Amino acid sequence: MIPISQGRSRRAVLAGAVCALLATGTALTGCAEDPNEGTNGVGRLPADKIQGRAQQAAGSVGTVRLHGTVVTSGRTYTLDMRLKEKGGIGSVTTKGETFRLLRIDDELYLKAGAGFWGHGDGEDDGRADAAAAAKLAEKYVKVPQGDPSYKKFIGFTDKNVLLGGLLTLHGKLATDGHHEQSGLRTIRVTGDKGSGGTLDVSLEGKPYPVRLVRAGGAGTLTFSAWGTDFPLEKPAEDETLDYGGQLPTS
Repeated sequence: MIPISQGRSRRAVLAGAVCALLATGTALTGCAEDPNEGTNGVGRLPADKIQGRAQQAAGSVGTVRLHGTVVTSGRTYTLDMRLKEKGGIGSVTTKGETFRLLRIDDELYLKAGAGFWGHGDGEDDGRADAAAAAKLAEKYVKVPQGDPSYKKFIGFTDKNVLLGGLLTLHGKLATDGHHEQSGLRTIRVTGDKGSGGTLDVSLEGKPYPVRLVRAGGAGTLTFSAWGTDFPLEKPAEDETLDYGGQLPTS
């Protein structure tokens, strides 16, 4: 959070003192503090311009951390991902199971416990699946690009794809006042009075997205660490398993 400058604090104190002195026996206007004073100024813009500035700011830096929930195809995913142009790393939880994703360029790795992997229907299938689960458990499994899991999970590691699909509100846009999220002052933009989603945009520094409530109850996400780099490294060889065939994920 950007600290409030001493100059701004003095100005606010002086303005309050002047208003208090002049208010004695006098009806005054114009003494209310401007909520956009000392901000990046986007709070003064129309709602569509604020959304556009937020999208532009998000695309101007290479890294971000996002966490929260995404509901897609009736399934809820809880994400805590750090993303950059060449990949991403983090955790995803769904149906009570948590797994880690790591992508470097086009190589996608998935790490999970035995409970994550699929279950066979018959007794023989069950034994075979238990053996496969034991083999895969707690290893970084390299996901084949032709496997359905690759297409299913790679989007969670792609900054451009993920943000491009998220940072758009639906319906008529409007502003909904000044707020505070994660210690930052924000301006809130709504789509169709909130039914089309809401987006809190930072009023401090660059106008980065801070919090998104998706339309139709499709999840809530917060964004942080914009522009903060982090390492992406392939897992050690003894921690990696190249499964080769189709993964037995549930």
